[in-house]
Amino acid sequence: MEAETQTYFFQDDGRIPNHPDFPLIVYQNALKDTGRAEQMVNRHGWSNSWSGSVFPYHHYHSNTHEVLIAVRGEAVIQFGGEKGAAIPIKSGDAVVIPAGVGHKKLSASSDFTVIGAYPGGVQYDMKTGEPSEREEAMKQIKQVSLPENDPITGKKAPLLKIWVK
Repeated sequence: MEAETQTYFFQDDGRIPNHPDFPLIVYQNALKDTGRAEQMVNRHGWSNSWSGSVFPYHHYHSNTHEVLIAVRGEAVIQFGGEKGAAIPIKSGDAVVIPAGVGHKKLSASSDFTVIGAYPGGVQYDMKTGEPSEREEAMKQIKQVSLPENDPITGKKAPLLKIWVK
């Protein structure tokens, strides 16, 4: 079963900068066996991984991209800030979030769990859209390099065919 991808491009909303060039990518049905999701992304060069949920407030990372893989349950996550898109995700789905793109859990099943990881194991920063963060965050977002591999396939495609500098 091949994962179906959808892309979402978000404009800077004045609070959440989003990414000026790269869209969010949703991989529907990316994994049949979610039990090995963490090992898989780590093997593909995305590490500093964790397991848990998504914060129920808008936040973003200005110094790295992020992959989230739903390993249990389902949720609706708002991406792109207040004016962004509410996207339902379920176990087996993955989302690659470009640096600067806001995300917030709107609702979730009680068992909802994701695995998160970052290209090259970057120690992510946490930004919430405060005006005092903005200038530095905007510089950081532009400096984040492309990952070497797609976290799901371990190859260039589809991520690096979609994200072109």
